[in-house]
Parts: sequence; C-alpha cells; structure tokens
Amino acid sequence: MGFSLSTGGRAVEAGTGECENSRTMATANHSAPRQCWHVVVPIKDTRLGKSRLAPAGVERTRLSRAIAEDTLAAVTQAVGPGQVWLVTSDEGLASRWLARGVHVVGDPGTGLNAAIAAGLDRVPLGSPRAVLLGDLPSLTGVDLVAALDAGGDGAEWFVPDLDGSGTVLRAGRSFVPRFGPGSADAHAAQGARRLELDLPRLRRDVDDPGSLAAAVQLGVGPATSAALQLAGAERSSALDG
Repeated sequence: MGFSLSTGGRAVEAGTGECENSRTMATANHSAPRQCWHVVVPIKDTRLGKSRLAPAGVERTRLSRAIAEDTLAAVTQAVGPGQVWLVTSDEGLASRWLARGVHVVGDPGTGLNAAIAAGLDRVPLGSPRAVLLGDLPSLTGVDLVAALDAGGDGAEWFVPDLDGSGTVLRAGRSFVPRFGPGSADAHAAQGARRLELDLPRLRRDVDDPGSLAAAVQLGVGPATSAALQLAGAERSSALDG
C-alpha cells in the first residue's frame, strides 16, 4: 500500500491521555459514550465494494466511497478520531482519514474477519473495543453512542442488522469476530448478548438497491445524499441528451 500507517506492531497498554482528548472532540456536538471505546471499522476498497448496488443506477465506486465516508464521520463524531481504527486497502480513503486523526491499518487481503482481527490487534490492551461495519450511511454519532452505552463494556454483546441474521456492531474486551452470513447466530453462539435496539439508523446496513432505498427513507449522511443526487442529475442529463 502506498500510504503510511498511523501505528505499527501489536497493541500497547491503554493510556488515558489520547482517550480524553478524543472524548473532548466527540463532545463538541453531543455526549460521548460513558466508556472509552475503541472502534474498528473494516472497509473494503471502494473500487471493489458494493457490486450488488450497480442495478440502482448509481456509479458504484462513488456510492461505496460516500457510504464509507458517512459511516466514518458518524463514528468519529461518537468517539473521536483517535479512538477509530480504519482497516482498509483503499489508499484514498486511508489518506483522507489518516489526515483527520483516525488510525489506519492495512487490510491483509484475506477476508473480512482477518481484516477485523488486524484492527483489533492494534487496539490498546484492556480497552473496551467494538467492531462496526462500514456500510451504514444512515448512522449518526448519537445512535452509536446510545448503542455503546446500552451494551456497556462489562460483557460481550452485539447488535444485529434489521434483517436479524447479520451483525452491524460487535463489542467486548476480547473476542473473535465471526462476521459474514449468519453472523448473528455465530456471535450468539460465542456467548455474546444480542441487543435488539430500537436504532434503525445503526441497524440499516446497505448491500443492495432495496436496503439502499430503506436507508434513504431513514435519512442518509451528506456524502451519500450528494452521490445519489449527482446520479439523479446524470440520469436526467442522459435522458435529455
């Protein structure tokens, strides 16, 4: 990869200074979580992601990037950039968020759970940690804070997607990620508590035109909204031409 990672090696012992600085930044718009959470966000190279969105008539790379941007913006609003660990092979995305204070970890390229494990491996030892999927364009910082506070850091827990079979958020001090098809059952089988939270903006992941339409009904972030508006303008221009 052509960018410089913000950290190297394995995790170190947790310190309080960086956490307090990040929490101060997070409270600019709303309350920070009660605990000092580190959040790992795996995001596939946006040139390769969201292949099932192509039928929606939206340029796929642009939309994938916009969804990632809105998700990361919500996470940094919730916990502060210094508590966010972006795992990706997307150099453009990595460079932008590294400049904003987010930690960047290179994606090893061996699947989603391997990418998540690479990010978890860099989180300071003993810290509350969570994994959030990167395809949540409706997510707000307030909703993520609510979920983190509802779960707490005393036990393992997860939040399923709105369909009930997948997982959008997995948390605990030490756990093995089991994301992918049927991940809700897989995480429950590990003993993690299932939280059916009334937070549709958190639980609405986007994989296809139907879920994208549902996210739009909930409201999406500015990057996703702009990408969809541009796609609409391009379609209108093509029809007029």
